[in-house]
Amino acid sequence: MRESSEATRSPRPVGLTISGMPSTPAPVTLSRRGHIAVMTIDNPPVNAISPAVVAGLSTALDAFESDRTLGALLVHCEGRTFVAGGDIGSFDQPGFSALPFNRVLARLEGLDRPVVGALHGTVLGGGLELALACHWRTASPGTRLGMPEVKLGLLPGSLGTQRLPRLAGIELALDLISSGRMIGADAAQAAGIVDEVRDAQSPLQLGLDYAKEIVARNAGPRRISETQVARDALPADFFAKALADAVRKKPSYPSARAIVEAVQASALPFAEGEAIEARLFEALIRSPQSKALRHLFFAEREAARIPGLSKGVQLRAIRKVGIVGAGTMGGGIAMNFANAGIPTVLVESTQAALDRGLGIVQANYEATAAKGRLTAEQVRERMALLSGSLDYARLSDCDLVIEAVFENMDLKKEVCMRLGAVCKRGAIIATNTSTLDVNALAAATGRDQDVVGMHFFSPANVMRLLEVVRGAHTAPDVLATVMQLARRIGKVAVVSGVCYGFIGNRMAEVYMREAEFLMMEGASPSQIDGAVEALGMAMGPCRMLDMAGIDVGAKTVIEYGKAGGLPPDDSYRAVVRRLFELGRFGQKTGSGYYRYEGRRPVDDPETAKIARAMADAHGIAQRGEIARQEIVERLLYPLINEGFRILEEGMAYRPGDIDIVWTAGYGFPDHQGGPMFMADAIGLPKIVERMAHYAATRGNAFGYWAVSPLLASRAARDRRVSDLGETGR
Repeated sequence: MRESSEATRSPRPVGLTISGMPSTPAPVTLSRRGHIAVMTIDNPPVNAISPAVVAGLSTALDAFESDRTLGALLVHCEGRTFVAGGDIGSFDQPGFSALPFNRVLARLEGLDRPVVGALHGTVLGGGLELALACHWRTASPGTRLGMPEVKLGLLPGSLGTQRLPRLAGIELALDLISSGRMIGADAAQAAGIVDEVRDAQSPLQLGLDYAKEIVARNAGPRRISETQVARDALPADFFAKALADAVRKKPSYPSARAIVEAVQASALPFAEGEAIEARLFEALIRSPQSKALRHLFFAEREAARIPGLSKGVQLRAIRKVGIVGAGTMGGGIAMNFANAGIPTVLVESTQAALDRGLGIVQANYEATAAKGRLTAEQVRERMALLSGSLDYARLSDCDLVIEAVFENMDLKKEVCMRLGAVCKRGAIIATNTSTLDVNALAAATGRDQDVVGMHFFSPANVMRLLEVVRGAHTAPDVLATVMQLARRIGKVAVVSGVCYGFIGNRMAEVYMREAEFLMMEGASPSQIDGAVEALGMAMGPCRMLDMAGIDVGAKTVIEYGKAGGLPPDDSYRAVVRRLFELGRFGQKTGSGYYRYEGRRPVDDPETAKIARAMADAHGIAQRGEIARQEIVERLLYPLINEGFRILEEGMAYRPGDIDIVWTAGYGFPDHQGGPMFMADAIGLPKIVERMAHYAATRGNAFGYWAVSPLLASRAARDRRVSDLGETGR
């Protein structure tokens, strides 16, 4: 009983001492529990495999191998999880190699006494590869396992592509490695990846109990590397089809093809497969696609850090949420909170609008259930968290109230004024405006310090991005609370300052501006969209606005004009304004920039006529064929230039924030890393040179091709975007 009680705590490692002071705690320690050695990894927060951990594992193995009185080795991790991956930050360090860790795994698997892995939390990437090098694996209920390296443009580089197929079969292994998805402990046991799933007082106790059983029944080592892959049941063309699927689904991701090749190599002798995996991994880690994806990985985490915001700021409790407006946006926002278990009340001006909004939410949930992603009971639970009212008084006990009414300054000011009066003291008031002045809306509430922008992207229940707009007087605890709440509802949040369109839509405006000028000069919507879609954009500017709504885009331009933000150029966004006048609102009306056959966009001769008429009216010369490279440059270089302006004005804290906005909210290709990361790949001097070229050839009377001073200074010194510090310095 005494041993069992003590086993719930990890053994305390004994370090060397100097002048009576303990040494720095090692990330890996080896201790003894009877005849079982316990190798403990303690590298918070997620026990990532780092060079120090690899060195510690090697030292611990030395000690274990030298002590023949030990009957088994238990691999165990402190904290809330087993190893949840590698130290991605070390991948870009000079001389990085996966070989030291691979050698440790080979030593571990090669031990002549049983090695048991005690798994809990998330067992990911290098963590699963470590587990596969163990001879026996036990897992706590709720443990999740996976190999997500594909999300970084990589493949498992420590023999995951060779051991997992031997253990779980080629089909499942290829699925897990290609998708990066996780599976639960029970599914892993059914697949043979773990040997048992059981409850215990602690992961350490779990492992000790199982290790004792292994020793008691004289169960020796089981080395996956010595087994053969079962491939008899596979069709002869299995890998040919898998490779074709990888090329078709992810043509811009070399990792997709490499994973198929590496898993196919698992049918070879282990040493040959190992060499193939190593070659492929080394090529991928140097690839521009993987570097871009790793940039976004770190940028997303950095975006959560707000300069000057104390870590100790007290968060406001969010137990109930109110939303004004039950339209498409308001209903989508409400679903985020219901999904997180937060009671939410929607307020509308008419019963018909309220019923319609709640009905759409219900239909969305039922559609998800029909796909097997929710149970009927989960749908009922989520709908039970939602209620509706026509009375603003129902918002008086809410901790957060979001206005999601139509994008009109006068209407939003009226709503904000009412919220300032009805919301309880300490409640956060948020506006979902996509372009309007958050400071003006905050002033309308009479309580500026409680106001923040929360710009959700449509469809709000699907899109991951949330732009959090920090007003001039937004209280620090309001900002901190909303950033934490974003994580709670599964969003990636980026902070923006107050300016027209914030980060995303401000940049989108120059993008759309050039798309329309190209259209008036003679390019078709499909030519414009096709140029950037070839780079990997989810959709080009014309398809994007047709989907969002020409009416939405036109009214945004009109509101911007009322605020005095438009240049004195009558040709500015002339096409979208004319389409709006004609009732061509995009996909929802069957015509916009495109004509729609069902949901399929096709170039419409009527759009070409409208563009020609606008060009004639404003003295814009029609041209012959416009080269694809010119289209790309005229769309992307002003976009990047505007990103630099946003940085120099302090509207974004860092270039990576802009990249997250555009990859998470606008379909910018992940493998390009975002517009600011792409700028480094293009070269800042080249961007400046081409901006000057278009200023000379297209005209620059309204400053459309004026280079940002920050961009100009970086280019003149041949400096990189990635070298910029926070707030563009």
